[in-house]
Amino acid sequence: MGKEEAMRKLEEKIRTCQRCPLGKLRTNAVPGSGSYDAKVMFVGEAPGYWEDQKGLPFVGRAGKVLDELLEEIGLSRDEIYITNIVKCRPPENRDPTEEEIKACSPYLDRQIDIIRPKVIVPLGRHSMRYILEKFGFEVEPISKIHGKTFEASTLFGKFVIMPMYHPAVALYRPAMREELRKDFQKLKGLLNGF
Repeated sequence: MGKEEAMRKLEEKIRTCQRCPLGKLRTNAVPGSGSYDAKVMFVGEAPGYWEDQKGLPFVGRAGKVLDELLEEIGLSRDEIYITNIVKCRPPENRDPTEEEIKACSPYLDRQIDIIRPKVIVPLGRHSMRYILEKFGFEVEPISKIHGKTFEASTLFGKFVIMPMYHPAVALYRPAMREELRKDFQKLKGLLNGF
């Protein structure tokens, strides 16, 4: 089975999933979008209102910040893959619970296996914690490790994890946009090495 077929089957499972109560509350599940051959995979936390409405990740205000940051380093959404740990919107955009992450994370694990990115960028503390723990790294506060790189290995080879703040932080704390910019410049340098 090729990547495209594998991903289409997985996306269909995600769209009909009822593993946790969020499946009953959603308008649309949000599997992810972008290139199945992406070198870089961004992993957010959970869909928000607009994502739930459209069934696509990062289409609200935080998505616009992400698009600007990508453009600054010469990347488009067509070249990356973007998803969330939790594929359905938690009520009132609250943080995903441990149970929701546990129920939904096998989908993310499978997406990583299919895409086999060279770099995984967890956006925000929940995705950072999940990805770092999954690959055996100690978790520290995101304020200490954003923009740092962790080299991980899987059956399909080595890749790099580079945690970053969630783009929404720039909406609530505009001064943080500069931190995000610096991290995206580091990402650009990293991707130039592949």
